[in-house]
Amino acid sequence: MRSPAPRPRLRALSAAATLLTLAACHSDSGTSSSAPPPVAQKPNILFIVLDDFGVDQLTAYGYGGAAPARTPNLSAIARAGLLFRNAWAMPTCTPTRATFFTGRYPSSTNVLNAVVSSDLANSEISPYEVTVPKMLKTQGYVSALIGKMHLTGSDLDGSRNLPYGWQTMWKLGFDHFDGYLDGAPYPVDTRAGLSTFGSDVADGPYKCGFVPRAQFTGGADSGACYQATGSCENLAVGSDGTAPGRSCMERGGIFDPGQSCQSSVPSYIDFTAQNGYYTGEFIVSEADGSAVKVTASDPAGRGYRTTMETDRAIAWAKQQGGDKPWMLTLGYSAIHAPLQLPPKSLIADDTLGRNDPFVCFPGSDAEGAPAGQLSGVVDPRLITNLMTEAMDKEIGRLLVELGLASWNDDGTLNYQPEKTNTVVVVMGDNGTYVNSVKLTAPGQFDAARSKGSPYQTGVWVPLLVAGPMVKEPGREVPHMVNAADLYQLFGELAGADVAASVPADRPIDGQPMLAYLTDPGQAGIRATNFTEVGMNFTNPQATSTPFPCVIEAADTCLVFFPDKALCDDQSGVWYGPGSTVAGVPAPNGYSNCAQVSSFRVANGQDAVKVYPRAQKAVSDGTYKLVRVDRQNCPVDTSDIDSAQCSGYALTDEFYKIDTATPNPTLDRDVGSSQASPPIATATSTDGNAPVITGLNGEQQEAYDRLKAELDKRDEVASYNQNYDSVNCPGDGNRDFVVDQQDLDNWTELSRLNGGQSSWYDFNHDGKTDAADQAIIQQNLGRRCTPPAS
Repeated sequence: MRSPAPRPRLRALSAAATLLTLAACHSDSGTSSSAPPPVAQKPNILFIVLDDFGVDQLTAYGYGGAAPARTPNLSAIARAGLLFRNAWAMPTCTPTRATFFTGRYPSSTNVLNAVVSSDLANSEISPYEVTVPKMLKTQGYVSALIGKMHLTGSDLDGSRNLPYGWQTMWKLGFDHFDGYLDGAPYPVDTRAGLSTFGSDVADGPYKCGFVPRAQFTGGADSGACYQATGSCENLAVGSDGTAPGRSCMERGGIFDPGQSCQSSVPSYIDFTAQNGYYTGEFIVSEADGSAVKVTASDPAGRGYRTTMETDRAIAWAKQQGGDKPWMLTLGYSAIHAPLQLPPKSLIADDTLGRNDPFVCFPGSDAEGAPAGQLSGVVDPRLITNLMTEAMDKEIGRLLVELGLASWNDDGTLNYQPEKTNTVVVVMGDNGTYVNSVKLTAPGQFDAARSKGSPYQTGVWVPLLVAGPMVKEPGREVPHMVNAADLYQLFGELAGADVAASVPADRPIDGQPMLAYLTDPGQAGIRATNFTEVGMNFTNPQATSTPFPCVIEAADTCLVFFPDKALCDDQSGVWYGPGSTVAGVPAPNGYSNCAQVSSFRVANGQDAVKVYPRAQKAVSDGTYKLVRVDRQNCPVDTSDIDSAQCSGYALTDEFYKIDTATPNPTLDRDVGSSQASPPIATATSTDGNAPVITGLNGEQQEAYDRLKAELDKRDEVASYNQNYDSVNCPGDGNRDFVVDQQDLDNWTELSRLNGGQSSWYDFNHDGKTDAADQAIIQQNLGRRCTPPAS
């Protein structure tokens, strides 16, 4: 798709402002007093979401580890605006991102964990929610979403959990969507696009997705670089020692090692397969509801993903004139797995690892480096650094090309948001993933309690806000804020009445934020902060079933991923069908974590922890209460195949925390020699909340408040999880009444996607059919009681 010629945003705004001024000064009567003053343009909003990116990554927060990534542009945004020191997200991506756009905690929407193909639409954002773009539309805004947002499932598996298919983002209110519906880039193509290695992208020898130089096994110093257009160029080692295979991949091509260009593309060159960050499958939907897919075999779907996402964002923003304010959400894929080397052009010449693929080919000499340099060292944190630096570079380019900043002579970013009419908001969607967590002395951040957990390393994220209304930029805001609060902020910036925008009986969970921008003396607004993660509703019609995957770095077994590829992509060890672990029974593997632990113990290894079915945490800024609902999976080495998980234990853990630099006090495990193990814990197995005892006066007071908050959130979760079957069956749009509108909505959804999963699948069988229609008819006229606030 070719975009219209760009119209620079600032130039359009300047012209509009000039015309308004002239109109005010030259009225028909010749006096300025007879004309109304010019109406101030509502601010544009640029919302940037960083994937799997906790505060441990950023020097702007005083962290970054012993070898921090270079992030000068994110630091420039922090200096030009506000740095929120105590911001929480949800533990995984989809719940946080749903929270951004609905202002509701996960238990209020049933979007409880990252959506996978085996989940029901009931665990996706409902099209009946008043999302941010819908709210802003009432204030004249146009909205776009670019890149990754993972608000829904993918369009694979027959679109069973995607009722509106490629039009999903349009139904959620976005005028333009150019991104992907999956949760992450696909795995790296270790075949480097050569199907001679097999049909599975995991079958090849090239761990970083490109053919290395000849000094590596299977490498080449020359060859043919084919493009998806059918063109070809013969390449050799670059002047800086770059492998031609890497140069070809960075250009979006596929390298045929040791060969010359042919008149036609050889049949073994596979452009259909995705290769990590160097391909994309983008869905493009427009305001009229039309949608198309750009696949990996399309030239527009090839290139470095962080760059492609930036290019798409720039193209859309430049198309906007000065007549309407806009909100652009750019969801970067980085730094989500798979970890993959970015293009050299986005990395400084002296950055460690820029010229060295040792992580791809351990034990071999480095590319273009003295023999033995960094040989055999494998550290995913270094690749994370390179991906972070590349993303930071593209964020700088984004601001410059949108006319919001410029480059200084020394290459640094000159960003003065007070001279623009755009608010820039940058936030991480959850804490860093296990193998990218920064190792800081004395080891405060905890890889075993990172993304996926409610502990500080899993939910404490960067939040930067800059814009023309920010008073005293360069400040740190110490007060607690939550991902849900961004809903309020976006509404406040647009001038919307947020409370009036949502149903009175169903208020949002987000709290106001704008006062932090405009009033340097603003006291804390939140009394507590909250985070949670749970289990989504699973589709019994799904063609794939989750099996156990062990995340070794976190020593945790989870039954969440529906296939081996996704487990591998998350640096996990797969114990389900097709497991390559020696001794695991073929072909079916194991089905639960009790079997995995029993197998490991029988083979001289430790048992693994079991990923909880629900986790919540609440804090007052000083004390923190964590509640973990974990299945009991006992070890039984006498009969591994028959071992089962049964029963649940509810554990409360009470901590004292802080956000100090450079050494914060975090919530570490019992017996930890670092940071802060729990002050006290308690466990119950009867389904009731446990009660912690033995606290002093101050601790007891804080604990009582936090426990009351967690108990209330448990009640809300129970109410919403049972809404379709007990509390208000038949009310698919959640307006607390079962009426004709529900029948009309059912009719529409029962005709979409073959009547598969939808928000009107009340019996959660993966079908929107006559059984669900009967539930509506049986309850017509019923008015339901909202949950206690």
